[in-house]
Amino acid sequence: MEISLSEVNDVLGDIRNLGEAEKDFLNFKNVSIDSRTLLKTDLFIAIKGKNFDGHSFLPEVLKKGVKSVVIKEGMQKLLPSDFPFWVVNDTLEAFQKLTLLKRKKLSIPLIAITGSVGKTTTKEMIGEVLKKLGRIKLSHANFNNEIGVGLTILATDIEDKVLVLEMGMRGPGQIENLSKYSEPDIAVITNIGTAHIGLLGSKKNITYAKCEITKFLNPNGVLIIPANDPFLEETLKEYWKGRVIKVELINIEKQKKSFNEDNNLRGFYNPSQKTILIEENTFEISFDGFHNASNFLFAYAVAKELRIDFEKFNKFDFVSLEGRNKIIKSLKTTIYDESYNASPESVKACIENLLEKPSNHFLIFGSMQELGKESEKYHKEIFNLINNSDIEKCVFICDKKNDMFYSNYLKGKEKFLVLNDIKDVPKEINKLTKKGDSILIKGSRCWQLEKIIKLIH
Repeated sequence: MEISLSEVNDVLGDIRNLGEAEKDFLNFKNVSIDSRTLLKTDLFIAIKGKNFDGHSFLPEVLKKGVKSVVIKEGMQKLLPSDFPFWVVNDTLEAFQKLTLLKRKKLSIPLIAITGSVGKTTTKEMIGEVLKKLGRIKLSHANFNNEIGVGLTILATDIEDKVLVLEMGMRGPGQIENLSKYSEPDIAVITNIGTAHIGLLGSKKNITYAKCEITKFLNPNGVLIIPANDPFLEETLKEYWKGRVIKVELINIEKQKKSFNEDNNLRGFYNPSQKTILIEENTFEISFDGFHNASNFLFAYAVAKELRIDFEKFNKFDFVSLEGRNKIIKSLKTTIYDESYNASPESVKACIENLLEKPSNHFLIFGSMQELGKESEKYHKEIFNLINNSDIEKCVFICDKKNDMFYSNYLKGKEKFLVLNDIKDVPKEINKLTKKGDSILIKGSRCWQLEKIIKLIH
């Protein structure tokens, strides 16, 4: 799917230094920001990041034989005097504009997912469920910022039938920006939680930030949200006038309960069988827990919008990503690896899932970050949940500056052991556990708890 000279001119303004003889052949196979993987048929954009500046790689780029580049005003001196280039005030913005150009050339549905927790798992579930349509393009790992989303769109080609993007944020306006340069057809908000509350100040502000996903949503598209969140529904009225689907997961024991007249899409979860009854179809999923069954309900809603027909019974074996939904069995213990990141909501969900497992329960818990002034409050809630559960022992890891507060609060609570260094964790947990025990590992990304898994017996 080529991008022509005239298309780039329409987006970035006229190219400089182009001779008459070159105008007819100057088309590009793709847009690149990485000199290492650059092809001579690509258009290179020199983006400046926190730790690099694409302009410093221009000599290497020119050696690759590219036909043209996009540079920031003032960097022309780095190019040969007769070399064609586009010059812009902001190369990241230019990258995003070309991303949107590519998105408009793709005649496939684009699904955008955001939320406080569950984004990545929901994205992977949607990708697996939609495979009935053909090849699905998913954002890789956590390519959920302005660069990652752009790279995913640019890597999509004519063989892909659907594009599924994850959208993260660390402040107001970021999701609106991602929506602007991707123009989704279907948007999903998995939930409104307290992740990043330290950055945004309140759950109200988080709600407003997540609702930004609708700013450039296709007017004929649809937004899928969790039911029973009145503030989210009220806030959305300021952003979105189109269709909304509300999904609701209920324990199957309450299936015969009468519900208010509404159009909610309901699923009924049977935890013992890991099955979900949705409308008249039954789904068996490989991931444990009510929270994962809730994530699947969003995938079902998306599939229904894209007119996928399901059998009466459907089985899905989802691939576990590192640090998410990963079960590791050793000769001694079973480890539930949820180490990738942590928020109050995700920690509670994982604890609930752990407590459904047989035998003795242990928790390795790395303190939660980005909670700001609410940090102590939310940690206390988790501590109280643990203390009132049948978890045998919680090894809690925090930095030294917060150690006094946490140690004082947990004083006298025998279920807790407070450490400041993850290197000390394996020795302690190995002393505490015996054969057949279950261990949940959960903590914020900064702790990198995955490093200790191989040291746990």
